[in-house]
Amino acid sequence: MSKQKAITLAMTGASGAPYGLRLLECLLAADYHVYFLISSAARVVMATEHDLKLPSGPDAMKAALVEHLGCNADKLTVCGKEDWFSPVASGSAAPKQMIVCPCSAGSVASIAHGISDNLIERAADVVLKERGQLILVVREAPFSTLHLENMLKLSQIGATIMPAAPGFYHQPKSIEDLIDFMVARILDHLGVEQGLVPRWGYDHR
Repeated sequence: MSKQKAITLAMTGASGAPYGLRLLECLLAADYHVYFLISSAARVVMATEHDLKLPSGPDAMKAALVEHLGCNADKLTVCGKEDWFSPVASGSAAPKQMIVCPCSAGSVASIAHGISDNLIERAADVVLKERGQLILVVREAPFSTLHLENMLKLSQIGATIMPAAPGFYHQPKSIEDLIDFMVARILDHLGVEQGLVPRWGYDHR
């Protein structure tokens, strides 16, 4: 498969599971092959916020996501949290773009310090060392000084810090509109065409 059409999407245990699920749906619709990683805490958050209970095994989880999203199974690879033989664990094979959405403050800390105790952290470390594009959709409030220092460290080495902070200038009418705002901003940064929210100054609803 073409590296240019492959991307890594990880979800960690912060609030904001609907953002990650909607982003997954949009990336698959845009014909990307998505390597999907999710932490145990994120599965709990998914069940709480989206009423979607994902099985723990990669194969069963993939089947559940394909059924829920109605997507092409060939475009989705679900990786276990310790699947060290996954392409995302190696600089010679990993996609050059990765998003962690939502990204917990704990994950920010681990990535900032190169901990790499699980596949999500290792995949992020690979993207950073290979000078790829890493976007962290951080969801925490308020930020402590430690959180801010970790985000500054990551920003200084090339990561994009994009807090889950939707705008209101598109006059959202629903929670789905707010979710789409954030997903649209992520897709814009990835260079993926999107029609979810018009860019400022080009179109007004």
